[in-house]
Amino acid sequence: MSHAHDAYDPALIRRVLTETKNIALVGASANPARPSHHVMAFLLARGYRVTPVNPGLAGQTLLGQPVVACLADLGQPVDMVEIFRQSDAAGGVVDEALALVPPPRFIWMQVGVRDDAAAARAEAAGCVVVMDRCPKIEIDR
Repeated sequence: MSHAHDAYDPALIRRVLTETKNIALVGASANPARPSHHVMAFLLARGYRVTPVNPGLAGQTLLGQPVVACLADLGQPVDMVEIFRQSDAAGGVVDEALALVPPPRFIWMQVGVRDDAAAARAEAAGCVVVMDRCPKIEIDR
């Protein structure tokens, strides 16, 4: 297990959140009780463009944003792919993100989500990876 992801320099977190404008939020939920719904609403309120990604909700609208089934359906580049899925699903999402043209600059895994092997693949492709963190908490800091 890589210790590079046990702690992050606050300046790195700040740079990721400052340079990000467009976010694909994988695992977006229509349930207002779910953290992904709360975080998406927060990010939209902060001026980020957020595209919810959820195959079960594809074609619907979530918090005013059209939902796509998968990252390949985005139709526009994103700066960050944020992953609200279990750790065992994160690797597949990272691989989908790396297949995008251009790939995202940042991959962010939500609190409790960590996949060191997927992070290594993303970093080898030039992405900055943040794991086991919540952007809302980091922005509030």
